[in-house]
Amino acid sequence: MPTYPPEPWHLAGQMYLSLWPVPRRALPPLPPGVRPLTLAGRALMGAAWVLYENDSVLRYNEVLSAVLVRDGLRPRVTITDIWVDSPPSMAGGRELWGIPKELAAFDVSRDKSFDASARTGSTALCTASFRSLTSLPGRWPVAYRVTQLLDGHLKTSPVRSRSTVGLARATWQIPPGSPLRLPADRPPLLSLTLHDFTLTFGSPAPTPSARTV
Repeated sequence: MPTYPPEPWHLAGQMYLSLWPVPRRALPPLPPGVRPLTLAGRALMGAAWVLYENDSVLRYNEVLSAVLVRDGLRPRVTITDIWVDSPPSMAGGRELWGIPKELAAFDVSRDKSFDASARTGSTALCTASFRSLTSLPGRWPVAYRVTQLLDGHLKTSPVRSRSTVGLARATWQIPPGSPLRLPADRPPLLSLTLHDFTLTFGSPAPTPSARTV
């Protein structure tokens, strides 16, 4: 089994994100105990390409889809599908947080635009293209929590990030037979680039209590 760093993971790199409103009935299965956060019968589903580089504790590529959910009244994110090109990342994601990572091969180009494709074995997962439109001033902080099913129980992990945010125009293509469950038959509601992000995923191990002599 590949070795992987303990949590939290400190990561950095580039993210390309698209969001869609999706009818509740069209969502992929969610962990027991969480419900989609809906408005007028629609939930928010996202998909992202992530390139972990620079000072990341692990360097790898990733494509994922996720749903905005709630645990009671608390908003959360649940990752429904995810592929990486790093065996340590796959093992750590599964064993630390219950994230259902699989392995895939990636082809990425960042010339005048961001263009990427992923496949697992002989099966194509998806392709996407992002064209940057404009960048927002400053670096934007974001904090949220990811909830997954781990060993039969819900595991909720904090995520803290900061990045330069830009608006983009994106197209996604999901070929027939792809296991990636994504509403890419319609344009995204919103697409963003998160450049040079820094991100901390997970909680540090509890500090042992000092013994009383």
